[in-house]
Amino acid sequence: MSTVRLGINPLTWTNDDLPSLGVDTPLEVCLEEGREAGFVGFELGNKFPRTPEALSRVLGNYDLDLVSGWYSARLLERSPEEEIAAVQDHLHLLKACGAKVMVFCEVSRCIHGNQAVPLSRRPHLSDADWKRLTEGLNVVGDYLKEQGVQLVYHHHLGTVVESQEDVERMLDGTRDSVGLLLDFGHLRGAGGDPLAVARRYAARVKHVHCKDLRFPVLQELRNRDKSFLDGVLDGLFTVPGDGDVDFLPALIHLREAGYRGWLVVEAEQDPEVAHPLTYARMGYRNLRALAEQAGFSVAD
Repeated sequence: MSTVRLGINPLTWTNDDLPSLGVDTPLEVCLEEGREAGFVGFELGNKFPRTPEALSRVLGNYDLDLVSGWYSARLLERSPEEEIAAVQDHLHLLKACGAKVMVFCEVSRCIHGNQAVPLSRRPHLSDADWKRLTEGLNVVGDYLKEQGVQLVYHHHLGTVVESQEDVERMLDGTRDSVGLLLDFGHLRGAGGDPLAVARRYAARVKHVHCKDLRFPVLQELRNRDKSFLDGVLDGLFTVPGDGDVDFLPALIHLREAGYRGWLVVEAEQDPEVAHPLTYARMGYRNLRALAEQAGFSVAD
């Protein structure tokens, strides 16, 4: 039976793109409440220490493992060799603390962090850009694989790899050393189908973000031409089971394909509106039920 572990991202408590959200919430509160909710691992955020000793200590205090951490790549602006040099500190931190995957996103030209720019103005790549990006991903992916860490590409609203078509072109143009982080919320938000992606690329899916989405808020965002961050503030995202995304079909397919790894709750929310511990508990309870319904064994 395929075994998964359940992790959470600190976005439930505090937001890296909108630092005013949860600015006064100490890291220790995030970790204590995440553990209390049932999660056994955390992804990184801006409040985490960045040395292996300090990070291992603070996670160990709450009996938590390091799941992974976001890396902002700029392969459209620098060479693969420069990217490899830039990733060293982050790679060392992940390796030293036991993480097996690196959440990797090309942020050149991205607009998701700019509240003044509507999501409709997200960047698109030329054929030459695509060639540069996929060739660079291959080089970096091969290097990380040699280092024992799997690159998992995070398709993301407001970036150069957003739509299902983008995801397919990125995967079709890269080797197996470039894995996919399948993010349900970002894919559905871009009009994609998680089940179709899981069916076609199950062997490449090496990490999963179970982000739920409220379809009426998405429709309002599109109709009124709002920014990604405005969508976050409007309640676009939530924990699994609290929105409109159907997780089960793709999770069943991933289980049948032998997926083993983390299922991560990642829900950008305003902690003043969505009480973090309440939503962390809801997210754990609903995600565990979904995972078990899909046939996974959930490791405690």
